[in-house]
Amino acid sequence: MRLGLMAVPVAFFALFFAYPVTAIVGRGFRTDDGWRFGRIGEVLGRPDILDVLWFTTWQALASTALTLLIALPGAYVFARFAFPGKQVLRAVVTVPFVLPTVVVGTAFLAVLGRGGLLDELWGVRLDTTVWAILLAHVFFNYAVVVRTVGGLWSQLDPRQEEAARVLGAGRFAAFRRVTLPALVPAVAAAALMVFLFTFTSFGVVQILGGPAYSTLEVEVYRQTAQLLDLPTAAVLTLVQFTAVGAILAVHAVTVRRRERALKLVDPAQTSRRPRGAGQWALLGGVLLTALLLILLPLGVLVERSLDGPGGYGFGYYRALQSAGSGATSTFLVPPLEAVGNSLRYALVATLIALVVGGLAAAALTRRAGRLVRGFDALLMLPLGVSAVTVGFGFLITLDKPPFDLRTSWILVPLAQALVGVPFVVRTMLPVLRAVDERLREAAAVLGASPLRAWREVDLPLVRRAVLVAAGFAFAVSLGEFGATVFIARPDTPTLPVAVARLLGRSGELNYGQAMALSTILMLVCAVSLLLLERIRTDRSGEF
Repeated sequence: MRLGLMAVPVAFFALFFAYPVTAIVGRGFRTDDGWRFGRIGEVLGRPDILDVLWFTTWQALASTALTLLIALPGAYVFARFAFPGKQVLRAVVTVPFVLPTVVVGTAFLAVLGRGGLLDELWGVRLDTTVWAILLAHVFFNYAVVVRTVGGLWSQLDPRQEEAARVLGAGRFAAFRRVTLPALVPAVAAAALMVFLFTFTSFGVVQILGGPAYSTLEVEVYRQTAQLLDLPTAAVLTLVQFTAVGAILAVHAVTVRRRERALKLVDPAQTSRRPRGAGQWALLGGVLLTALLLILLPLGVLVERSLDGPGGYGFGYYRALQSAGSGATSTFLVPPLEAVGNSLRYALVATLIALVVGGLAAAALTRRAGRLVRGFDALLMLPLGVSAVTVGFGFLITLDKPPFDLRTSWILVPLAQALVGVPFVVRTMLPVLRAVDERLREAAAVLGASPLRAWREVDLPLVRRAVLVAAGFAFAVSLGEFGATVFIARPDTPTLPVAVARLLGRSGELNYGQAMALSTILMLVCAVSLLLLERIRTDRSGEF
């Protein structure tokens, strides 16, 4: 049965990930005289490349540590506290995750750069510094920790920790011995995703770091698109691929040992109003963090979309309805149509990601040997491989029958689903593995088939995780840019692609339209996530 569940995910990744990436890397090493693998040593011996490798690694580690430090209190607050506006705030903190990096970089420049808020108030500038990069990475990945860790935390029975305290353990000791071991798989999964995203950071580093800082992803883009040096880009892609594979292998070995069956309860039973000055102070601190870190850059984004030449108004939004007038003449359709395109693509990509990721998570539920551990690592590789490589790979491989998809609309959702599947797996897997195996065995003894046992035992317990996974997949599909920019048709652009086109052209009107379109993307995501929160809350009483 396990092999049957793995068949669809393996086929999906083989065709739409391994094949394109292998083809594009192979072109970098192949010459008329044969294969030249000696290029690996030549490229890695260059001082400039060694500097890129070092900066890529340490900034990813620093970004991950800072994100965990700032976001784990938020995960606790969202998991354990009930307060007005909780659903709205949960949706808002997820919005940064879908914004194109070029837009977020511009918004952070307005706060941290020359003439920005800090410069006007205190004469402080943080652009072209590592701190600007780290803060932007926390801005992006705050929701990863809050939703991944908080999703499991809200289903842990708090009475177990209360029992430890009754037996004499202090508050911290009870948390360390009871709650923390149960949270380790979810924390590790969140840390892994944050590290992979920051390890492959592109837009944030390019805009906020300036020419002084370059990650592997930035260097791959520079070598491919600007210098046309495909061999060097192929070596860097291979290095990035190898590093990510090694990280995932270590994660699979170390975290799997700490996973165990847990007693999961209805999240409604664990959420209550804060008690005491300490809990209210914690809630206030989390709200202040969300205000300064999340809402302030988003507020700058909205303000710029409304600040037109003639004063504040909706002039930039009205200009989005025209396709061929002056500044937007490169669009075959009105830029506003990108909203509908993105929603359709994201819905299809979410369905694909849920099917592929759900089957993969079910196959990985039980502990197994090296084959399954390797399969677990494979599912995370799209987060650690250059999106530039994947996009180029799609163009040069999926152009011949029976997989001639270059002119098909399905190509964009397939590329988006590649990024969504890891989130589905990492969100569902800790909850699936926490289900007591004896419940499945009891269902089998009573005559239930494996499918019915899944429907009657697993599904009621993981339904909430499925909805969280769907929200993540939908969000990352809306904001996916790296691969989509190469394969989206000119007459059906997505929101991030349309924003990038506008930002790539000079002129105040283009910049204002980019801000307006980015604000629309932000609002669409916020509304979608808020609806998801309401659906999830309404159904929480069923399990």
